[in-house]
Order: sequence, then structure tokens, then C-alpha cells
Amino acid sequence: MTVHLEVAEGVGTVRLDRPPMNALDIATQDRLRELADEVTRRDDVRAVVLWGGEKVFAAGADIKEMQHIDHAAMVARSRGLQDSFTAVARVPKPVVAAVTGYALGGGCELALCADFRIAADNAKLGQPEILLGLIPGAGGTQRLARLVGPSKAKDLIFTGRQVKADEALAIGLVDRVVPAAEVYEQAHAWAARLAAGPAMALRAAKEAVDSGLETDIDTGLAIERNWFAGLFATEDREIGMRSFVEDGPGKAKFV
Repeated sequence: MTVHLEVAEGVGTVRLDRPPMNALDIATQDRLRELADEVTRRDDVRAVVLWGGEKVFAAGADIKEMQHIDHAAMVARSRGLQDSFTAVARVPKPVVAAVTGYALGGGCELALCADFRIAADNAKLGQPEILLGLIPGAGGTQRLARLVGPSKAKDLIFTGRQVKADEALAIGLVDRVVPAAEVYEQAHAWAARLAAGPAMALRAAKEAVDSGLETDIDTGLAIERNWFAGLFATEDREIGMRSFVEDGPGKAKFV
């Protein structure tokens, strides 16, 4: 398999493993979708890390494979490509991308599917599809613009240029830059912290933010209101409020 799942401490690590550059061929895309569905179903996975290994996150699609796909075949395949990445973006649990080395094209688009991105100080990110006479096809034109704004997204997409970790941090493409040797450790720690939190409230928070961004403010407020009220039916809410009253804030042990 080109993508593996390892679970420890409530954290599922989705590990890309297709040397040398983790090129995202069709089989890898489909495997990502399978594992996104699996971590969604599994109760022992409460948060997720996307990880490409110590040297590279993912350098993009498999161009040698794509070179031989004609228009008709890509019309049929493009939905599957997007659906694989969307499945990762819609995992209803916290997801952090641990980015080392290159995260280009599809690799950058995969990182965009996470809720939080921790990058190595040697990371380089970008959407170079324009240099192939193409545009991003796995969500890059949409998720990148929503994350960094349309002007910065167009700069990266129109030019195909790569940005180093410091610029990626400055424009909001990544959320933290750390030494390369610490990327996975810090990503796992972030995920493990949230894995110990209230699962339903975290799911509600993610759904409210993500769905609200896709609609108008009034509809977004309705989504928030429904989730907020619904959480009053959960055990986690009972545990959290009882702990607050009896022991003070921040001491609840959620189950």
C-alpha cells in the first residue's frame, strides 16, 4: 500500500509511503479516500495526522501517469480525484498536516484539507500546475483562496512559484514552522491534545466553521445554533460543566 494508517493514543497517522517523492497516483488517491472513511468510522481515532515522512510530504500528482490520460478519461476521473481529497477535508475530527520538504500541486492541496498545518523550516509549498498548462484540480483553486485570500491564491496559482516556509507562514498557508526533526512530534502532540477533548463538541465546532464558510452569515448562525443546542444532549457537556463547577476550568476528563 502507498498509504498506511497507524493508531496510537487516539491519534491516527495517515502516512504517505510512495518513494521517492510520494507522487499521488490514482491508486494513492483512492487509498486516501479509503483511509479517510476508516478514520471517520473508527472510535479509537479521535484526531488525525497527515504525514509524508521525514524528507517530503508529497511532490504532487504522478505526471508520468497523467501524461497518458486523455480528455474523456480525465472527465471521468476528475470527480474521483476531488472526492478523494474532499473525503480527507470532511473527516469530522481534528486533522493536522505535518509538512516536510515539498508539498506541491496535489501535495499542497492535500495539506489544505487539514484543519492545521505544521511545516518544517525546509518546507516548500506551491501550486505549479500552470507550468504544465493546467490548473489545480484537487481543490486548490477553492481551498487555497478560502485560506489565504483570492489575491495571494492567484499569485501562487498564476505563477506556479514555490514559497518557502517563512513566506507560507506569513501569508497563512501554514500555521506553525518548526525544525524539520520536530514536525511529526509537534503534529502528533497537537492531535493528541485534541484527541483527549470532547469528541462531539470538536466535531460540532469543525462542522460549524467549515459549513458556515460555505454560506451566508444567517445560515451559518443557524448551523452554529443547532449544534450548540444539540450538544446539551451529550455526556461530554455534562462532564465538562460538572467538572467546571466542582473543580474549576480546564480539568474535565472526557470519555
